[in-house]
Amino acid sequence: ILLDSKAQQTELEWISYPPNGWEEISGLDENYTPIRTYQVCRVMEPNQNNWLRTNWIEKGNAQRIFVELKFTLRDCNSLPGVVGTCKETFNLYYQETDSEVGRSLRENQYVKIDTIAADESFTQGDLGERKMKLNTELRIIGPLSRRGFYLAFQDVGACIALVSVKVYYKKCWAIIENLATFPDTVTGSEFSSLVEVEGMCVNDAEEEADNSPKMHCSAEGEWLVPIGKCICKAGFHQKGDACEPCSRGFYKSSSQDLQCSRCPAHSFNDREGSWRCDCEDGYYRALSDPPSVACTRPPSAPQNLVYNINQTTVSLEWSPPADNGGRNDVTYRVVCRRCSLEPEECVPCGPNVGYSPAQSGLVDTYASIVDLLAQANYTFEVEAVNGVSDLSRTQRLFASVSVATGQSAPSQISKFIKEA
Repeated sequence: ILLDSKAQQTELEWISYPPNGWEEISGLDENYTPIRTYQVCRVMEPNQNNWLRTNWIEKGNAQRIFVELKFTLRDCNSLPGVVGTCKETFNLYYQETDSEVGRSLRENQYVKIDTIAADESFTQGDLGERKMKLNTELRIIGPLSRRGFYLAFQDVGACIALVSVKVYYKKCWAIIENLATFPDTVTGSEFSSLVEVEGMCVNDAEEEADNSPKMHCSAEGEWLVPIGKCICKAGFHQKGDACEPCSRGFYKSSSQDLQCSRCPAHSFNDREGSWRCDCEDGYYRALSDPPSVACTRPPSAPQNLVYNINQTTVSLEWSPPADNGGRNDVTYRVVCRRCSLEPEECVPCGPNVGYSPAQSGLVDTYASIVDLLAQANYTFEVEAVNGVSDLSRTQRLFASVSVATGQSAPSQISKFIKEA
């Protein structure tokens, strides 16, 4: 509200020209509340031109201004001897300025808004019965471009009591919508105007990808047409119009997730607002594992390792490990070592030895080692590995056998060693 004459208890001190025209007096409104009013009733004399000007009204950011007038007006027919001089209308004007212009009043600088007529006028009988017959008229001015303005009222011979003048503009009040804050926004300059406003995400929220939050403020001060939204960041979830951190023992890995989730198996966190959970000791998460999967560990050693020798070729077979570590990506790798007898030392077999189908990345539980030296001692280790084996700091777990090449036919197992 830019001006409300009813709310002012002291004198309004508006400019009246000529001085014997409009008169400021104290009165009572329809609820018998004390108010300051302006009245004029020079109906007996022709060619009246009485002006009343408000104080300067600073408009702020408003462009479209509403002026609400409440007034009473005397029925000319109820006044004897005023035919031809009594009027039942008055005129409303405004002047835009960037600052106060003093107390002078120049009629040619004012722009007419409208001629105001009463829907109901009162008579002498109404006065006796204390009937007020209050009229209310609303006018709109704009678009305004200067810092402020004056309102002026021109009486041309009516009997008027200007009970109240209220000047205001409409705005859309600050609101939170879709986790975005929209500030108080003054309506546009035209009746059909929609003012587009970009929202700002609340704390711990971010704009949805390619979908920034926007709203439109209508000329009636209502928010319309919401577009886009904000979403809570990783580690936070929506509660009402705010984002709250995930509790201890919960996490949210992405802003696209709606709710926090409990930490998966073998993981934990002891802080609020976590986007992932940490693995327990001895458990790991591969780089390719999303935060939503359980932490896992390396598998145990393969079981039931056996071999078969055919001259310089050794065939190995084994069974899967008893514990795959909680993963389904178990593969196997074979390590070949050639050993001497005195003292017992083993060295890698070197590049001349072949592996079928491969030395590592084996999916099946068998492998052959070819092109071994005849009459030589070898140790073969078979290790089960999974996606977190390389992250583990614990000792390798494998099954091993020691064999001697050179036999002309397949032989029985001569030695079986299983280490864990």
